[in-house]
Amino acid sequence: MGMASRSIGLKEIGEALKKAKSEWYSLHMAAASHAIAQRIPLVDFILEVRDARIPLSSHCQLLSNFPPSSLRRIIVMNKTDLANRSQLKEWTKYFEQQNCISYGVNSHNKENVKKFLNFLQAQVRELKRIDHSGHTTTMMIIGIPNVGKSALANSLHQLGRISAAEKGKLKHTIVSPHPGETKNISSLKIGSHPNIYVLDTPGILPPQIHDSEVCTKLALTGQEVEGSSDSKLNMKRKRQYPSDHTQDFMVNRVRRTLLESISCLDGNVQNEKDLEELIEVQFTALREAFLVSLEPGNDSQTKISAKLLNLYRTGRLGHYTLDPLPL
Repeated sequence: MGMASRSIGLKEIGEALKKAKSEWYSLHMAAASHAIAQRIPLVDFILEVRDARIPLSSHCQLLSNFPPSSLRRIIVMNKTDLANRSQLKEWTKYFEQQNCISYGVNSHNKENVKKFLNFLQAQVRELKRIDHSGHTTTMMIIGIPNVGKSALANSLHQLGRISAAEKGKLKHTIVSPHPGETKNISSLKIGSHPNIYVLDTPGILPPQIHDSEVCTKLALTGQEVEGSSDSKLNMKRKRQYPSDHTQDFMVNRVRRTLLESISCLDGNVQNEKDLEELIEVQFTALREAFLVSLEPGNDSQTKISAKLLNLYRTGRLGHYTLDPLPL
């Protein structure tokens, strides 16, 4: 049986993920959802973090249980460094038309986060001007797993500390490339005069995701996408091997292989059979590009798929946006 005939379509991937709801939802996630829902009415702002590559598919369904008028919500499109920039501008316009405040940010870019913090402080000043309140402002960061909530909370906290005393009491939240690492709700100070705190929350998903296309997009952009600055530093420090697919020369070779395989067909992909042939040609070429052997018992297709998906998720094969703008 050829590799193409064993290939699974995106629709089938989504359907498989829908059935595996135990992977999405657990007792831990149910408890987290309940705790977050209880605190939502008590905070001043909701920072709903979404993946900029899937601004609709990564929305937090828990917020649908609350009337929009009862929330001061800011949609934060994170990972802008991985998204199509022109599409990002269109999404910003779209949310504006929907009367939603939105902001694009890269939680690992200091200057970008600084501008975002200034934006948040302006929102707080406007709120103070309206209600003349002197109490501490709280912002809850909420979203599905692995959209970068904790990374954003840490970046805001590091930039928001002012006094020397606060600098000596640095508190971090857990940042991990794996979903579900944040177990509790943490409070971090991001501003003084007036005082502003963010609540970093665990990533949550609904018990069921009914749309298989959404499941597919979550799979293509999730898992092992974003780590902390520490994990990136460790990646730079670790020894590089000739077969390490993250090295620049290897990435360039993969890009060239994909481009050449598509160019040979000259756009002549008319049906499913043509697509299967293209996939088979690409897997054969990628096996050589990734230096994956064909030894007995060596599941080369799985290895190639894992390496290719990793490069795709981390933006090494280009920036992209999977969600189309609503008509």
